[in-house]
Amino acid sequence: MGYQQMSATAGCFTVIVDLALMTDLDAFTEAVDQLSGTDPSSCADAESIERLWRDHARFEAFLTEATAAFDVSGNWVADGARNAAAWLVKRCRLPKSQAKRMLRRGRELRHLPVVAKAWAHGTITAAQVDVITPFRGPSTDEALARDEELLTEQAGFLTYKDFVRAAAYWKQMADPDGAEADDERRRSRRDVYLESSFGGMWLGRIILDPISGSIVSSELERLEQEMFDADWAQAKASLGRDPTLADLVRTPGQRRSDALVEMATRSRMAPSGALRPAALFSVLVDYPTLRDRVCELADGTVLAPGSLLPWLTEGLLERVVFAPGRRCEVSATARFFTGATRRAIELRDRECTHPYCDIPADKCQADHIVPVIEGGLTIEENGQMLCGFHNRLKIPRPPPDG
Repeated sequence: MGYQQMSATAGCFTVIVDLALMTDLDAFTEAVDQLSGTDPSSCADAESIERLWRDHARFEAFLTEATAAFDVSGNWVADGARNAAAWLVKRCRLPKSQAKRMLRRGRELRHLPVVAKAWAHGTITAAQVDVITPFRGPSTDEALARDEELLTEQAGFLTYKDFVRAAAYWKQMADPDGAEADDERRRSRRDVYLESSFGGMWLGRIILDPISGSIVSSELERLEQEMFDADWAQAKASLGRDPTLADLVRTPGQRRSDALVEMATRSRMAPSGALRPAALFSVLVDYPTLRDRVCELADGTVLAPGSLLPWLTEGLLERVVFAPGRRCEVSATARFFTGATRRAIELRDRECTHPYCDIPADKCQADHIVPVIEGGLTIEENGQMLCGFHNRLKIPRPPPDG
């Protein structure tokens, strides 16, 4: 009797199955049974978690292609289903949207062999696949065939957010006219409704294009932060100690609601003909920017350049030139980054520079890479954005007394 050893996940367990007596699915089910019977904390180390998610991607890739093959086979017809999606909804209890999405992925993968192979190897996930598959179309098919390997390689080493940004730029370069049309369609989808509901409560929904959403969101966050600071100060004064979030009088959702009301109240209070605030567009200028096509919001949302045109008559343009040794608003020996020097670092880094953090730069602290006490200068090249947590984390703690 021949046995073959299958190592399902490093650091977790080893399954010994008789492959001569079992089908592939039987072996898989046995491995899952064995895994389910183990203590999940035995796989709580970093290596095992990374391996589990990679194997999860591999299985999801196989399941997607198997489901697509099921669709083509027509084996769902015998049960009287109208299509494979309806069969999946009934037999596998999937939401209709998920069933359709899986079948659509499977169909697209037949035309993207490099993407399919990378997913099967676990180097990319369904999320990255869903970024690439919409690029198939008459205007981009030729470019996608040429650059499929490049896109897949980037998907395998960039974070998801960075890959979405890179892929959006690829789409602009491959189909500039289509990118402008896509942005116009996004703007045309803007919609807001607010209606009185049962018991006098109000229900609503907001859909905004990237620029409009950024304007509304930034002001809402600013007011919410003001209210959070007030709630914190009130709780601290009442308790005589630093409060916890549970001690605050309002939840985050309640503060956002109050902030929205405050926005409307301030709008009503503004006198007719008052100076209208102007949107600020930050343009980062360096050689690659001048050479290539770069247009995105501070939060990383990629825009087609044409989407800025409606705002140019009422917005402000901020020009920041990154040139080593060429600009420094404050003394290079100053203790803190301020003014345009800090702003330049914010625009360059966009977010906390710690690899496991994505706190926006405007909520971070400007930190010296080489500390001032070690001779570090207060210049752009020696600055980095770190959130409060990661800035404190890099400061060595003093040894305990005794």
